[in-house]
Amino acid sequence: MALHMSSMGALWRKYAPHNLMILSQLCYTFMYFITEAAFNKGLNPFVYVTYRHLLVAVLLWPFAYYHEKKLRPRVTLMLFLEIFVLSLLGVSLTLNMYFASLMYTSPTFVTSVVNTVASITFVIAIVFRMEIVDVRSLRGMAKIAGTVVSFAGVTTMTLYKGAAITSLWKVLIRIHGGGVMHESWLKGSFLAVASCVCWSIWYILQASSLKRYPAQLSLTAWMCTVGGIQSTVFTLFMKHKPEDWRIGFGLKFWAIVYSGIACNGFTVFAQLWCTEKKGPVFVTMFNPLSTIMVAILAYFIFGEDLYVGSIIGGVVVILGLYMLLWGKDKDQEYNGNKEQESDLDCEKQAKITDFSAVQNDLELPRTKK
Repeated sequence: MALHMSSMGALWRKYAPHNLMILSQLCYTFMYFITEAAFNKGLNPFVYVTYRHLLVAVLLWPFAYYHEKKLRPRVTLMLFLEIFVLSLLGVSLTLNMYFASLMYTSPTFVTSVVNTVASITFVIAIVFRMEIVDVRSLRGMAKIAGTVVSFAGVTTMTLYKGAAITSLWKVLIRIHGGGVMHESWLKGSFLAVASCVCWSIWYILQASSLKRYPAQLSLTAWMCTVGGIQSTVFTLFMKHKPEDWRIGFGLKFWAIVYSGIACNGFTVFAQLWCTEKKGPVFVTMFNPLSTIMVAILAYFIFGEDLYVGSIIGGVVVILGLYMLLWGKDKDQEYNGNKEQESDLDCEKQAKITDFSAVQNDLELPRTKK
């Protein structure tokens, strides 16, 4: 039993980044349903984004302060400006655009578009030389093909609906309101794509920011605080009436609490940790899992129709995901082997240098004679 537990622990540690990213996407999946139900009850998206980040900031700062006392660097003006930009791109601007796009399009469309973050991040990472692609190797081709295939799957899910597979059993949970008609689809599409671009830049900036500010928990708390303040200022311009800010202690309140703790607390911290360990492209390639989980829960639990296009696109997305992950893993193995070879070469060179020095010391007395 003890041996089995030990092997399970070793397996978890080996695949900790993968497991954390899967849990993160599961948190996002439940957030979609809870938030949609709260919006149907009248919760304003901008107020929702503001409250949830301020809540997380209050809950997270005590843990960050005591846990990372020695690890947390001093915040300079330049570092604060960097945190300000991170908060803008990863919290206030991005999420407000994301949830605003839901008012003009549909949740299915937005969750599908979010999967393009991986492709955008991959391209930006190559431009900034954060991601190296050897097109002559199989691992390099797998990374490129995986990104293209994943994007093709997302495109299929977005543009091709296909025949509906109607749920054959009674709905377990009903969350939908009275069918809101979405207008200004083009405007909503622009907002959704713009939020994806901001997210991609945010993932890239995270990787460099963690080198200057390695305290992941504190960085998460900073982003929630600054992002919450930014969102407050924006929302005050958009919503002036006091009733817009009243949420009570019902579904609206618990949607904010769950989203704040699970999605802004746990998932952001997990993404920061995985970004440091595996890089930004690794983190973004798990985004399609949320779309698949949403489709499965929507069909089996909430009684929504499942479409053939979603099934085909989902399979293609997962195929692309594992192609890129395979390429990433092979890249790490290759780089690890190169580092070992480099270390061995340095050791050999050092031994040769030491041997030459000893020989010179032995020959020096003979020369004097």
